[in-house]
Amino acid sequence: MDGNTITKPHDRMATALAPRMDAVNTLIRRRMASEHAPRIPEVTAHLVEAGGKRLRPMLTLAAASIFGYEGEDDVRLAATVEFIHTATLLHDDVVDESAQRRGRPTANLLWDNKSSVLVGDYLFARSFQLMVETGSLRVLDILCNASATIAEGEVLQMTAATDLGTDEAVYLQVVRGKTAALFAAATEVGGVISGADEKQVEALRNYGDALGIAFQIVDDLLDYQGDSAATGKNVGDDFRERKLTLPVIKAVAQATPEERAFWERTIEKGRQEEGDLDHALQLMEKYGTLDATRADALEWASRAKKALELVPAHEVRDMLHDLADYVVARLN
Repeated sequence: MDGNTITKPHDRMATALAPRMDAVNTLIRRRMASEHAPRIPEVTAHLVEAGGKRLRPMLTLAAASIFGYEGEDDVRLAATVEFIHTATLLHDDVVDESAQRRGRPTANLLWDNKSSVLVGDYLFARSFQLMVETGSLRVLDILCNASATIAEGEVLQMTAATDLGTDEAVYLQVVRGKTAALFAAATEVGGVISGADEKQVEALRNYGDALGIAFQIVDDLLDYQGDSAATGKNVGDDFRERKLTLPVIKAVAQATPEERAFWERTIEKGRQEEGDLDHALQLMEKYGTLDATRADALEWASRAKKALELVPAHEVRDMLHDLADYVVARLN
């Protein structure tokens, strides 16, 4: 590992929380086993071992460690969060008909849609078993609500993604479902099991919510401004897939009738021609929507950092603070 890598806040956090994270990984491997259906661990391992950052379970461990938690429920809940996340990825790739994730072929491509959906269902069931083992109805409530919000966000996105009537409020609702709900639940349950007071638990939830929103806005912006080698996506994938994300929503809101007709043809009707992506980028440039989207991401990162002011001073809290900066630093 070079000297530069360890300066990334999620890497520093991974180092600080390494023993707990090792326990989470052991538990994940144990619980994704299946005596009767070997395809389950095959499909799950493909995703779980793909080398993701494990950011969501790390948020649970981080929140618990700030309050000096010493039990085992942080490990159970971190594994729960990762199972919920993995289940939604399996389902998402089927819905989006994706062929790649994290630079590797998706499970639905390597096996089939049926396997992806059913293994995702299995992981949801496993996640509920782990939640119940904590014996906390409140934890169960938080994570069940998050799971419902995620599913709701996905269904809303399906109908809103190609509808030019989708405004920033609907976009935010989709993002809260798709990304922020699990970030918020992950940090919140870490505080709950540690006995943090209500204001601190709320602060942790608000941190996760704002961090998740900033994270998704940055992702959507990088689709138009990013470096394909770094992001693993081609520039303009969202446009080609007719996804209405924030930079486009802002451009549609200011469009002339002629420009609106362009967006209707390319996004609503999906009749895209050579040069359309360049024209879309010109319109975003004309109205400064990429810069405005960047400002929104920075604002959400700033809200995440502000939420942490109610959380006790701790080296891991400082890492969470830096993580909010790092999420938006990807835009530089």
